[in-house]
Amino acid sequence: MRAVRNAGIATFLFFGTAWAGPATIAAFGDSLTQGFGLAPEDGFVPQLQRWLDMQGASAELINAGVSGDTTAGGLSRIAWTLSDDVDALIVALGANDMLRGIDPGVTRANLDGILSEAGRQDVPVLLIGMEALPNYGPEYEHAFNAIYPELAARHGVLYHPDFLGALAALGDRAAAIEAYMQPDGMHPNRDGVKLIVSDIGPSVLDLLDKID
Repeated sequence: MRAVRNAGIATFLFFGTAWAGPATIAAFGDSLTQGFGLAPEDGFVPQLQRWLDMQGASAELINAGVSGDTTAGGLSRIAWTLSDDVDALIVALGANDMLRGIDPGVTRANLDGILSEAGRQDVPVLLIGMEALPNYGPEYEHAFNAIYPELAARHGVLYHPDFLGALAALGDRAAAIEAYMQPDGMHPNRDGVKLIVSDIGPSVLDLLDKID
């Protein structure tokens, strides 16, 4: 654990034995993380918390998702998000950059800054990618999609290829949107989030293993 916590919070000595409380993971993202359009208990973070609990994982999630956030917004708030209580970080940003057609070089630089700050503070990271839509052409799509695996390799962090990958894997895009997305076609519904959590959850267990 990064922080040494006082008795009654996370770590104390009892008859000479150290007891550590659950690891704290900040889920750092945009509306997909925040749970836009869903009941509080149905969002990504609450569903992932329940999934982790069912696996017997000792972890507490913090919802650090901000609806509408870009990687620039994430970079501006990463330093204070990584308080002493945060033991690990899930980074799921970039969807809004892509939807706005922001230069992939800018998105890359912002994510690089976020990962650098986590590294500086010795916080293990799970970086979750996002696949670009074809709207801006193949050159943009290639440049955007390359950001995540390349930065994960550069910073030596865990990597999950696509936040929405579980839905994309269903094959029939129209049927998947109908069954698992909200009416806006951009945000998953409760059942969609459940599939996403089942897909990403094992990578979060790997992240827990990275905590000292």
